[in-house]
Amino acid sequence: MADPKEEKPAKYTVHQFAAAGQGDPGYEQGAAWVQAVSHGFHQQRRDDEYLAKTLAAYQADQRELTGVYVNGGVPEHAVGAEVPVATYATMRKPLNIGFGRQLEANLVTSVTVRGTHRRQGILRGMITADLAAAKDDGLAMAALTASEGTIYGRFGFGVATFERSIKVDTGPRFRLRAVPAGSVEVADPAVLLDIAPRIFSRVQRATPGSIGRQEYYRLLASGSIGHDGKPDPAVKCALHYDAAGRPDGYVSYRFKGWDAKPFTMEIVDLVAGTDAAYLDLWRFLKSIDLIDVVTWAEAPVDDPLAWALEDPRCIEASDIRDMLWLRILDVPAALEARQYPVTGRLVLQVSDKLGLAGGTWEVASDAGTGTTVRDVSGQDPDLVLDVADLASVYLGAVSPVTLAAAGRISEHRPSAAFAAQQMFAVERPAHCLTHF
Repeated sequence: MADPKEEKPAKYTVHQFAAAGQGDPGYEQGAAWVQAVSHGFHQQRRDDEYLAKTLAAYQADQRELTGVYVNGGVPEHAVGAEVPVATYATMRKPLNIGFGRQLEANLVTSVTVRGTHRRQGILRGMITADLAAAKDDGLAMAALTASEGTIYGRFGFGVATFERSIKVDTGPRFRLRAVPAGSVEVADPAVLLDIAPRIFSRVQRATPGSIGRQEYYRLLASGSIGHDGKPDPAVKCALHYDAAGRPDGYVSYRFKGWDAKPFTMEIVDLVAGTDAAYLDLWRFLKSIDLIDVVTWAEAPVDDPLAWALEDPRCIEASDIRDMLWLRILDVPAALEARQYPVTGRLVLQVSDKLGLAGGTWEVASDAGTGTTVRDVSGQDPDLVLDVADLASVYLGAVSPVTLAAAGRISEHRPSAAFAAQQMFAVERPAHCLTHF
């Protein structure tokens, strides 16, 4: 009879490693990891070209990859033990938190657990270990984009920005009120390999909620890589030039084919450094011959295009959905990093089921650069809220008044939720153009 006190061997082993280039040690481990991610997201098995391009891009992003592997053998004919049963990856990029301020964030991506290995605590183990490590490294914020809306709230993530899909009728009804403020010219998409990151950097500095982009985006926008990993020759692009002749915006796009009716142009990426450039790029898209409709899957919810059109019903919007989720790791550091546009004082009692960021803090702002955050444990709070709800209001895209009405925030001082709404406002609607 087995001794019940005898220590049983662990079922899984966790490995963390950096992405390696083709021919380098560790490349095969990375390739197997990418195949596991593709399986987890119901994508096709990746060929050698896709694996090489993807892992090279991961190297450029300095991604840290995590795989969970079964110890011992696997049943005959099953996927080999060298392929992880769970995956997780992180990279660090700047997050615009309003008024041009940047906060380094731990970006979480490629989270999968094979269906046959669920209910083993794998997901919880990966997330909690990573969040704790990021906090220990001095980061105040983590972020992700979620494929499912019910998973990450229990780990303290809150929805912080939204996006929508739009279909725009570019026929005779499409008339802009604004006059052109620059010029647009068609360009070779390959120029975006160099220009796109520079233009996006300008947008990053001006847009609350914007996250620094990974290598994949310039490849996608330029047609250097498609979703299948091969070059996409259908991608075209146009650049916007300001009055001095400098590129300050671009749109890359592809025709959906003559079999798709109405004839449709799909935006691959649209990045504009100014409001004028944004409208001028839409004016260009309207000018393309033989096209009835332009679609965009990553449009902002608060879209100036609707207000610039004489007939805003040219836009058919659907599928408004959550985009960026934030997770505060260090409440005082995150609150001190923000600029608050009004003078005010709030006492926030924050709960955190993971024990990373709970406590009671006073935030005092003088409506300028002066912000103080003090630990006031034991003091009566103005608002009681979960760390996920604080993350949701952090960029001003979710109203504390709405969360109070929903019963998610408890108001202990009259009008405290409204005061929080004013304090957490940012200079323009938060929008994140970067999926990861």
